Amino acid sequence: MSSLLRRKSLGSVTEHESGRRLVPTLSWPHLIALGIGAIVGTGIYTLIGVGANLAGPAVLISFAIAGAVCACAALCYAELSTMMPAAGSAYTYSYTALGEVFAWVVGWSLVLEYSLVVSTVAVGWSGYFVGFLEWIHSNTGIDIRLPAALSAGPHVEGGVFNLPAVLITWVVAGGLMLGTKESATLNAILVVLKIIALGVFVAVALPAFDPANLQPFMPHGFAKTLGPDGVERGVMAAAAIIFFAFYGFDAISTAAEEAKNPGRDLSIGIIGSMVGCTIIYMLVALAAIGAMSYAVFGHSAEPLALIMRELGQPKAAAVIGIVAIVALPTVLLAFLFGQSRVFFVMGRDGLLPRGLSAVNKRTGTPVATTLFSALVVSALAGVARLDEIAALANAGTLAAFTAVGICLVVMRKREPGAKRTFRTPLAWFVGPAAALGCIYLFISLPSSTQLYFLIWNVIGLLVYFLYSRNNALIGKA
Repeated sequence: MSSLLRRKSLGSVTEHESGRRLVPTLSWPHLIALGIGAIVGTGIYTLIGVGANLAGPAVLISFAIAGAVCACAALCYAELSTMMPAAGSAYTYSYTALGEVFAWVVGWSLVLEYSLVVSTVAVGWSGYFVGFLEWIHSNTGIDIRLPAALSAGPHVEGGVFNLPAVLITWVVAGGLMLGTKESATLNAILVVLKIIALGVFVAVALPAFDPANLQPFMPHGFAKTLGPDGVERGVMAAAAIIFFAFYGFDAISTAAEEAKNPGRDLSIGIIGSMVGCTIIYMLVALAAIGAMSYAVFGHSAEPLALIMRELGQPKAAAVIGIVAIVALPTVLLAFLFGQSRVFFVMGRDGLLPRGLSAVNKRTGTPVATTLFSALVVSALAGVARLDEIAALANAGTLAAFTAVGICLVVMRKREPGAKRTFRTPLAWFVGPAAALGCIYLFISLPSSTQLYFLIWNVIGLLVYFLYSRNNALIGKA
């Protein structure tokens, strides 16, 4: 039993053997761009329609709730990442604060989160790409459209395999394998384009604001309720899905080992990206809901571009569509980066095969884990549904964020004198608020999602007891 709760010492977290260390090449601008690149993506470009369909105009409240919970979690991450500047994010913090079996569950949940996030974004990107090919055909007569069978997964009529989603996953994975700093620099440029496109949307949509579009404001109530069509709706049901749109700052914490000055840069990156994205999101959501009835864009795969077209702004729609195609891969990059680093650290700790923790001598990147991550993600993206995988990704993230809130409080109690470059204000409130807020959001997820998450972790615990527990390096020391 004691082996289940064995913990890493705080000092050992940053001690790594030769050949299994990541190279510090990132500064705080790279980290902020990584965070904004991860946060501003499919969530605002596509899931705003899903959220509006579940909550109506009150999706604005859903955004505020999800943002508040994420803000508490971000503050927890900022302190823990500067205390433990090693790759692995919530998995590493849990291994130090809570014990091995909890770290395993969190790491297994992060694998779920990152795999499904990248799949979701790839599917969302594919929707914009297919829409763009359609736009080229209708405006120029040039027909380079893909056949329906290769444009979407089997859940769409006529669809068999989502080829664009698979291809973009491998393009981004290839970039990551070439080098971390090079990928991060390109990411920063694309993030600027993405923010400009959202600025164009707000500038065009906000003047068309009509208060009548906000009525009825909360057609499905606040709490999650099951409708006659079998769909769970309400402000909290939407918040539990929209939560997907806010996280991404946790990908920054997976880069802790690759930050040049982690004590300073990680807290700037995490909090800076979270504050910036919250402002952007609220403006975009307000402009979208005010410009058009949510019933019009609630089922669209490209809601922002649709709103522009309906407002008689085809050029603005084209700009948003093109930038979504060019810049949404920044989200893929951030989360594929995060997933490969979690695999890397779990392999380095012996909980997964050690071969996953090899670092390429030329590029300083974990090529094996990046390849493995891309293989898993592309297989999912080829056949998956956007709404279902987004909900399940949220379940994994909520589990990780809950653990981080608890870890903050535990480490304040256990290691009160440890060096904290960034100290979370009101830690005894913020930590529990992050954990309890995430638990409430988890309860608000669809029941089927909760069941799938339980099944995923039962499988994970079987892997742990059959392989990981006996191969963990900490048990051989």
